[in-house]
Amino acid sequence: MELNNFIKKIFAIILVSLLLSCSYSFTGSSVPPHIKTVYVSVFQDRTNSGEFNLGDRVTKQLIQKFLDDNSLTVSSLNNANAVISGTITTLTDSPSAISAKEQVSSRRITMAIQVVYKDVVKKQTVFDKSFSDFTEYIVSGDINSARKKAIDDTINKITENILLGVVSNW
Repeated sequence: MELNNFIKKIFAIILVSLLLSCSYSFTGSSVPPHIKTVYVSVFQDRTNSGEFNLGDRVTKQLIQKFLDDNSLTVSSLNNANAVISGTITTLTDSPSAISAKEQVSSRRITMAIQVVYKDVVKKQTVFDKSFSDFTEYIVSGDINSARKKAIDDTINKITENILLGVVSNW
């Protein structure tokens, strides 16, 4: 009976040790403690792509990412501890696959955005870097809808990466 209790105690100690050693801790943020609010300026579209409202779409999606993440409060410029601004530098739509009949079967939307993240309190630039991503779409059916969805998906990916860059120094 004592051996059985001894084994149970050893097992419990090992289990607790494993749980403690395998624990994963993520504070969810590497944002400096003095930064609580962020202002997202309207992103400028310098792509010459003719894509309607591209800067506004990126800006709205990024603001929504911050609202959903809840790590920083989106505020007006006057109340912000940090400011994020950006310029969409590239939007391309190029063939990505050719069928056996030498027809374009899919296309790739590629977007790049130069983002500046400034700490207003300390009056310094936290980062100034480019974020880019792409989405492919099939060239069949309603191509305009497929292209728009590919652009929206690319915006979603890039704004997620911008958010991660701000809140976790990714």
